[in-house]
Formats: sequence, C-alpha cells, structure tokens
Amino acid sequence: MTVMQSTPVPLEHTTRPADVCSAPPPRHPRPDGEDSYTISEVVAFTGLTAHTLRWYERIGLMAHVDRSHSGQRRYSNRDLDWLDLVGKLRLTGMPVADMVRYAELVREGDSTYGARRALLEATRRDVQARIAELQDTLAVLDRKITFYSGATRPYEAERTPTR
Repeated sequence: MTVMQSTPVPLEHTTRPADVCSAPPPRHPRPDGEDSYTISEVVAFTGLTAHTLRWYERIGLMAHVDRSHSGQRRYSNRDLDWLDLVGKLRLTGMPVADMVRYAELVREGDSTYGARRALLEATRRDVQARIAELQDTLAVLDRKITFYSGATRPYEAERTPTR
C-alpha cells in the first residue's frame, strides 16, 4: 500500500501533482469501484486491531468511514492508503496529536499544503536525529562484536585439548 493516492485526474485539469508516495502504486485486494472492505478484512490487511481502527475514527485520525445499509463500516482503497501512511507516521515516532493535526489539515484542503509540509519537515528532522543516534549505537555494537570476536580465539585455543 502507499499513501493517499488521489483519484487520477487528467493532467490538463490539474496544476498540482497528486499527493502520492514515491513507492510503486499499491496492490489493493480489489480494484477501485469494487473496493468495499469490512473491518475484519482491513484488520487482516493492515495488522491493526478493530479497536484501533475504531479509535482512529473516533479521534479524527480517519476521515468518515462509509457505512453499509446495516451500519457496518465499509473501507475503501483510499482508506487503506491512508492507513498505510498513518503506519509510516507511527514508525517515525510522530505523536498521535500531530497525526490528528495532519489529518485535519488534509481534510481542510489544498490551502494547508504549507502547514502539512512544515509538520512533515519537523518529523523528518526528528527521524534524521534518531537515525544518527542509531548509527552511533550500531558503530558501538560493531566495535564490541569485533572485540569479542578477537578475544574469544585465545580463550578457545587454551581450552582445546592438544594431542
């Protein structure tokens, strides 16, 4: 899945590119127009719990989810794309309040591009700082592994019986 793919619009009718991820187009379980998923299907596709999906909707992280005639939630491919983006934002460590704010900005429309960009840029800076910390930690681990790799050889040689 990728992020918030908009319905394709002919190039002559648009001045801005669609809000898409650089990843390849999603492979949705069903084609657009036939994309009506139950909450249990979305749970299976995303790994999220039904409780989490309902909570996302309740706090405003998910836009209004369509309902069937019997009141059951019906998710679309666009909803799956949005959940994929939310999953990526969660991995960045973005606070839920910021994710909700981002969702609100998306619902407000194109006039919020600047605010969305600023929010994502701040998150990107945080991710870059965490990556630098992890790279430093990885370097420490590599040094320790190298040390112990060299340190065990003499010990093992002492314990190996000679014939």
